[in-house]
Amino acid sequence: MLRIYLIRHGKTEGNLSGKYIGSRTDEPLCQEGIRELEGKTYPKAAILFVSPMQRCRQTGELLYPGLVQKECPLLKECDFGDFENKNYKELSGNPDYQAWIDSGGTLPFPGGEDSEAFRIRCREGFVQCVEEAFALGSPTTAIVAHGGTIMSILSAYGHPKQGYFEWQIKNGEYYVLTLEEEIWKKERHVLSAEKGLWTDV
Repeated sequence: MLRIYLIRHGKTEGNLSGKYIGSRTDEPLCQEGIRELEGKTYPKAAILFVSPMQRCRQTGELLYPGLVQKECPLLKECDFGDFENKNYKELSGNPDYQAWIDSGGTLPFPGGEDSEAFRIRCREGFVQCVEEAFALGSPTTAIVAHGGTIMSILSAYGHPKQGYFEWQIKNGEYYVLTLEEEIWKKERHVLSAEKGLWTDV
């Protein structure tokens, strides 16, 4: 049995401003984000996978100091293209943005990544992490990634089944996933995915 803690990185300045912060913007955690992470306890893990973006590596170091970080580039956030590092106010009146909104987020980001290609990429990264964790025989594994990455993974493999946007998660929050190796190999789904709980330090 494998338990995976799927953690969204802490807050950045872009997150505070409601901006689309994707794979082009490698910003660090803000002071508020650091304080929030330092003020909570997270479950222990034997293996740590991270998106190579600075905000994920910093979060991994804060939560699991001293644990070797295994970087997985496939877990990066989406490339938001022309929307990158802008919020909805700055994009108001942009016809490309309105078209994207009207599509329910299904259109490719102008100058950026196709949403379905992004979700497939994230799922491939998750499969790599799971298979390595099983191969190493680790009962507990943490993955620090991005909101979109987590939604991509859980909309495909989560249980109970839910749509992409139903798996939204705030900065610093996490899901606890339980996997059984034989079931995973045969059916590619997790036994359960539940919102994690933490306590203040």
